[in-house]
Amino acid sequence: MAATQLDYYQLLEVSRDADGSVLKSAYRKLAMKYHPDRNPGDAEAEAKFKACNEAYEVLKDPQKRAAYDRYGHEAFQQGMNGGGGGGFGGGRGQADFGDIGDIFETIFGSAFGGAAGGRQQTRRGADLRYDMQVTLEEAFHGKSTEIEIEVSQACDTCDGSGAAPGTSERQCNLCHGHGSVRAKQGLFVVERPCPTCSGRGAVLEEPCGSCRGEGRVDRAQALSVEVPPGVDTGTRIRLTGKGEAGARGAPSGDLYIFVHVTPHELFQREGTTLATRVPVSFTTAALGGSVDIPDLDGSTNSVDIPTGIQSGKQLRVRGAGMPVLQGRGRGDLVVEIAVETPTKLSRKQKDILEEFRETETGDECPESRSFFSKLKDAFGG
Repeated sequence: MAATQLDYYQLLEVSRDADGSVLKSAYRKLAMKYHPDRNPGDAEAEAKFKACNEAYEVLKDPQKRAAYDRYGHEAFQQGMNGGGGGGFGGGRGQADFGDIGDIFETIFGSAFGGAAGGRQQTRRGADLRYDMQVTLEEAFHGKSTEIEIEVSQACDTCDGSGAAPGTSERQCNLCHGHGSVRAKQGLFVVERPCPTCSGRGAVLEEPCGSCRGEGRVDRAQALSVEVPPGVDTGTRIRLTGKGEAGARGAPSGDLYIFVHVTPHELFQREGTTLATRVPVSFTTAALGGSVDIPDLDGSTNSVDIPTGIQSGKQLRVRGAGMPVLQGRGRGDLVVEIAVETPTKLSRKQKDILEEFRETETGDECPESRSFFSKLKDAFGG
């Protein structure tokens, strides 16, 4: 059997339920193995290379793949003409389109999946994602940076057309340039995109050797990215037209930068609010005082500690939080106080504390006095 008549799935060494990424990986592996540049003068390798290319061109396209899965190679033979009364399968009788959506598409047009007839618009390239880590300081100030990604770009050899230099497209012999083929289904004529040209109405005379007719190749690309002040984890930055190039001159998709802010050793973040936990000595908590907390803008926030403050008490500093993304102003800084009990005391300090304890009346710590009073009442004194 000729190479072009071998089962496409067997040619690419994949299962019939393989998804697009599996197909692409398998094809690239075989294309590299049988490429004529690696096998000069080897006619068998060249034939296998062309057969794999043909198989991938069909299976990567959902419309062509559906037709192939249903009718095999006959779906792409010349007997599958574009006439309204002809059979779809050429020798296999009328095509059996059981999907009522196809009939509705023919009668009602785009309301049921796209306008019937006419050339199919070439699909734009896929959108891509890039994950970027930034520090809290970078999220505060914003940053200009450069990233490098490997992405499909227009082929330089053919300028994105997919055609070998000196050649061009020719009218598709199957649909005669209409971009669609028809099959009779009872009283209806069902019209679908042409499986040979994918609805373009034209096919390449000779595919470009550099991009194998795709009009795009994978290569590294350096991109400048502006990270605005106030970004948070989950913020998306869109770079229009920097995604995957469309096939054969179609528009490129977009690149989305997903921002991830790394945890900070001092601050926790909730939206535009920054929070931090500050330990203070028990004497500062009892007598009052102040603590200095660094600000992400390089200055210092002096926070007043009121007399008699307790652990867990939160103090708010207005306008000392994160910038508002694409807006004005800043959020707040929330300082949670943690009163620290000393673990190392000198003899003099111990004597002072002993003297203080001897003078305690219970009014110094009203919460403790209330607790023990309740405890005494609960257990009968």
